[in-house]
Amino acid sequence: RTTSATSSYLPGSHARSLNSHESSSTSIGSTSSLSSDASALSSEVDFDWKAIADEVFTTDKRPIILFDGVCNLCNGGVNFALDNDSVGSFRFASLQSRTGQALLLRSGKKASDISSIVLVTTETSYFKSDAVLRIARGMNSNPALPLIGAMGPIAPKFLRNIVYDVVADNRYRFGESEQCRMDFDNEFGDRFVSDP
Repeated sequence: RTTSATSSYLPGSHARSLNSHESSSTSIGSTSSLSSDASALSSEVDFDWKAIADEVFTTDKRPIILFDGVCNLCNGGVNFALDNDSVGSFRFASLQSRTGQALLLRSGKKASDISSIVLVTTETSYFKSDAVLRIARGMNSNPALPLIGAMGPIAPKFLRNIVYDVVADNRYRFGESEQCRMDFDNEFGDRFVSDP
């Protein structure tokens, strides 16, 4: 499935503002509780990010996957997730969107940090390989994926994240798009979080 349409996104000059070595992560890795440091980062944006971050979970508690909206490899990953999550356990937003930036700040990251996929729940956020494995656990259409998600943590986190970083650092070799992945015919309309 390859569908795309114009969505809220930042132009290419902002799309690759940080790589994985410039990330503002407060820890190497992976999991972050709702950050108390987010207010120190809020000067990066000119909108009420706290209101947006709260609003997305007001009526819909499903976790949100933040993905790089101008990366072809990442868009392919979104298509894969849609195909293997037939019950709609996850929602999606691009890292470059206002919603994505608000949730990054909520997670203690810089609004411009697009170095990692992020899985945001009502309680916490997961990054890098931890995010990927938790997403795999929620896939219901392929029985191998939840198994991979459950067995993956057996591998040391630092090794998993090294592999993740290699892929993430080279993701633009697969091409870039000038627009974020969206659903053209609204088949997955409730799966993509709209910008306010």
